Amino acid sequence: MSETAPTTAVLEAVLFAAGDPMGMEDLAGILQTDLLTAQNLVTRLQAELDERQSGLTIRRVAGGLQLATRPELYSVVERLSQVVDRKISAPTMETLSIIAFKQPITKQEIEHIRGVRIERALAKLLELELISEVGRKQVLGRPILYGTTDTFLRSFGLNSLEDLPSLPSDREAAVGMDDEQLELLGELGDSSLLQESEENDE
Repeated sequence: MSETAPTTAVLEAVLFAAGDPMGMEDLAGILQTDLLTAQNLVTRLQAELDERQSGLTIRRVAGGLQLATRPELYSVVERLSQVVDRKISAPTMETLSIIAFKQPITKQEIEHIRGVRIERALAKLLELELISEVGRKQVLGRPILYGTTDTFLRSFGLNSLEDLPSLPSDREAAVGMDDEQLELLGELGDSSLLQESEENDE
């Protein structure tokens, strides 16, 4: 096999061995070819995977390319979690969700939203490398700011944070809330919602 003429088989082997997403420039460097040739190889490999109905596909994750399980087979592959269980608790997932949508954000700001202390949840997320310290807020005490990582993007199959689902508007979120929940929502966002609710009750 000529080193100057990489094939789709070589590309597939590289993506498989890498595991983590790889940028197109890195792929071109490993294949010792130019960027356009590498892009064409990716297109050809995806076509071959589709043609032979492979259980694998190429997906864009965290700004790179990764050989991954086809979405329609997720339910089967999920059974692996019975062997290696790295699930996180509901409170920790709630903390992660707040960081994902509100980043960069401080520990104190997260605790204000959740209404509870989050030391254990924060430590777990840092341990799993789903979040990291991204700086310090320029206020008194300079508290640490937290944000999500590339590991977070890979874990949830996202190419970038722009792929996160849209949050409902404050008005949509307020539907069905009781007075205590509306008061909290007013503290976090549009306080006019609480006033509007009170006017509707009169």
